[in-house]
Amino acid sequence: MKTRAITGFFFVIVMLASVLTGRYVFDVFYFLLAGFCLWEFYGLLKGTSIIPNRIAALINGALIYAIFALIAYADDAQKFILLLPITMSAVAISELFKKNEAPFTNIAYTYFGLLFTIVPFSFFHALGYLNSSFNPHLPLAFLLMLWGNDTGAYLVGSKFGRTKLFERHSPKKTWEGFIGGMVITIGIAFILDNFFTEVPLQHLIWMAVLISTFGTIGDLIESMLKRSLNVKDSGGILPGHGGLLDRFDGLLMAAPIVYAYLYFVTNV
Repeated sequence: MKTRAITGFFFVIVMLASVLTGRYVFDVFYFLLAGFCLWEFYGLLKGTSIIPNRIAALINGALIYAIFALIAYADDAQKFILLLPITMSAVAISELFKKNEAPFTNIAYTYFGLLFTIVPFSFFHALGYLNSSFNPHLPLAFLLMLWGNDTGAYLVGSKFGRTKLFERHSPKKTWEGFIGGMVITIGIAFILDNFFTEVPLQHLIWMAVLISTFGTIGDLIESMLKRSLNVKDSGGILPGHGGLLDRFDGLLMAAPIVYAYLYFVTNV
């Protein structure tokens, strides 16, 4: 427990610093974090018959993140998306030169790794540039709500949890914990409304609901992935907490949904 608490403390400090120390740190930090999460995802496949194309995936991951970042800076950068069909095709073409019994399984996991890790972090990065210029408030609000949901769900669930949420994939999660996490996350939205005045309260509340809902779904999907691969943690880089994917599973599903909501529904 002591190790977990110490790791959690430094984890929070690093994450807050990644958002609050300026756009360049923000850009580079999440570029590297997305790459490490992708590498960790493919590490989960070790010991299986699945052989993803890591090199092609890392190149495509860097390109996807960079293109999303350029679009966040300027809309006319959307033309660079046309590069992706060329580079993404390398994943499938490379399988033609390998002697594998299940080439399409390799291709599928290679593509899914990009979809599961790089794309969500690209959307999270884009939250900082929703108005083209960098503003740390939305990424910071997202992180605070995500942590509030995780903490609230754990505390309420461990104390009052009775009704299983999705026992087949996560035996410890309960409906009581889910509801408790959402209530606390909405409470954080009300607090943030006093500081982040550029975002109307109703949108912060909807952010809280989406983060709580899809953050929980992301957690369940990552649990389903680990169970299907028969692993307990996604890695060991965070003592007492597991791997990076274990810490960011909620972000992986919630970030694209929250960005889409803010982009299409609001004028933030």
